[in-house]
Amino acid sequence: MPMLAWNEIDTVLLDMDGTLLDLHFDNHFWLEYVPARLAERDGLAPEQARDYMRAEYAKVAGTIHWYCLDYWADKLQMDIVAAKREIQHLISMREDTLPFLDALRETGREVVLVTNAHPQSLSLKVERTQLDQHIDTLISTHEFGVTKESQLLWQKLQQRLGFESARTLFVDDSLSILHAAAEFGIGHLLAVQNPDSKLPVREIDEFVAVQDYRYLLDDIRRYPVV
Repeated sequence: MPMLAWNEIDTVLLDMDGTLLDLHFDNHFWLEYVPARLAERDGLAPEQARDYMRAEYAKVAGTIHWYCLDYWADKLQMDIVAAKREIQHLISMREDTLPFLDALRETGREVVLVTNAHPQSLSLKVERTQLDQHIDTLISTHEFGVTKESQLLWQKLQQRLGFESARTLFVDDSLSILHAAAEFGIGHLLAVQNPDSKLPVREIDEFVAVQDYRYLLDDIRRYPVV
């Protein structure tokens, strides 16, 4: 069971895809659905289209372009938002998300979504899940023009929210982003071992890690924010 010092945590910053929502939708969309659409449109072999997209993803990995629907719409000459809507039935919350969010808010903690997702992607997922009803503030890093991989983002985020780094918990499924948060000085970090429900659980040694937030609920409630 992951051990966190809940008596020292006032603010909780949460990633979205793979952390609150099942990452299967995004993995399927970008790794399977978009290449298939491209192959069909341009007369490519499926593997050729997948290889092309993997190469294009690698060029911008970790940058704002990686997450930008406008960038990909222009690059691929494809309506990415419309394409996402075609398989929006795959968008789903993790089973343990709502109990976790509700326990955090019940105990007086500030709960903030911080996602690299494009605002249109965030909007679609909120529309499908009503995630916004369980979170105090929703932020897309596109607002700042930099991603969570960047120290500049953390500086801007702290200026915006005024959180105390030492009393803040950040939860994400990306180890590189968790390392960026650690470098900035975020006091408490939690990694998600099973972001995609269709893939095996990952072994994570670098951070405290969790498979099911429901294991945390008793400890959260034991230390409400006064």
